[in-house]
Amino acid sequence: MSLFSRLLGRGARPGAADAVERKASRVAAYVALQHGGRPAWTPRDYAALAREGYQRNAVVHRCVRMVAETAAGVPLSAFDGEREATRHPALDLLARPNPREGGAALLEAVYGHLLVAGNAYVEAVCVDGAPRELHALRPDRMKVIPGADGWPEGWEYGVGGRAVRFARPAEGLSPILHLTLFHPLDDHYGLSPMESAAMALDIHNAAGAWNKALLDNAARPSGALIYAGGQGGNLGDEQFARLKAELEAGFQGAANAGRPLLLEGGLDWKPLSMSPKDMDFIEARAAAAREIALAFGVPPPLLGLPGDNTYANYAEANRAFWRQTVLPLVSRTAQSLAHWLAPAFGEGLRLEPDLDRVEALAGEREALWRRVTAADFLTADEKRQAVGYGAASTGA
Repeated sequence: MSLFSRLLGRGARPGAADAVERKASRVAAYVALQHGGRPAWTPRDYAALAREGYQRNAVVHRCVRMVAETAAGVPLSAFDGEREATRHPALDLLARPNPREGGAALLEAVYGHLLVAGNAYVEAVCVDGAPRELHALRPDRMKVIPGADGWPEGWEYGVGGRAVRFARPAEGLSPILHLTLFHPLDDHYGLSPMESAAMALDIHNAAGAWNKALLDNAARPSGALIYAGGQGGNLGDEQFARLKAELEAGFQGAANAGRPLLLEGGLDWKPLSMSPKDMDFIEARAAAAREIALAFGVPPPLLGLPGDNTYANYAEANRAFWRQTVLPLVSRTAQSLAHWLAPAFGEGLRLEPDLDRVEALAGEREALWRRVTAADFLTADEKRQAVGYGAASTGA
């Protein structure tokens, strides 16, 4: 009897648990009860994140582009068990995933969706059980269908009022690969870095809107027009409307900055200045930009942001970007791809980033070779294995 059946009060003989129950998670049914087989919708507005972040914020746009394009350009190596394969059908599929785009374009879309939404989906189109095409699907159109065991039993992709459901097979290649970033409070969906930086993103966008408003209003703080004429110190409705229209047409906007203001009829102009403390929004905007870069794992010097002296120079920042952001993302994605494609290409399939072909790590590789070459206590085969090559005596 499964835990799900026990939770629903369905009795069974003691000791009657089968092999499936012994292999299953003991808490999976608790997760399943939250959904009951109903679709679990994405709990955030992907369109808002994409619009306010990637489309309207230069820092977010550059961070996503840097990480996605750099990660998509990392070459992958295929292994069959412990033996590296010079040619492999999995690499051929990733290099030419479909007739409309190359491998770098597909992976860039996958990494971009992962960074913006925290989720990425890849569809495998199979012919006679073998994957022939791969397509990246938009996360905002996909929803997970939880099964009775707490794991997804399928996915539903909807667009234009129509939906396509992908069922997860009991064995063999799944039609959908769902990649997620860690989310501590969600069982099915990942957490976007943009959500963690949402407050900094709002501050940065608001500061940009403030600067734009200053330019639209003669690039300086506004003032007050004081009327000291008759009628109790008040302008008539017609006078007020005419004065407002003249000010907006002739004195507002960057094109009219510095234009002299001619006053008549008892009007006096009193400019309203701002204190240095009120002008501190400039520093707040720079701090928000650094916080956004931190959420995406991009060192601020690589974005040209001032005020961050954590890295000694640009080269150190670039090396940290590769080691702490790009390579971990590529490694976990390659591992997920290999696990997903293993039923079609063999259970021994392993995909790893080929660090020897990464130009940005050439300095580290050269230093490693120097240290290994100077190690007289190592044999030639041990030196080859230390730098990632097979022993020469085995012909590898």
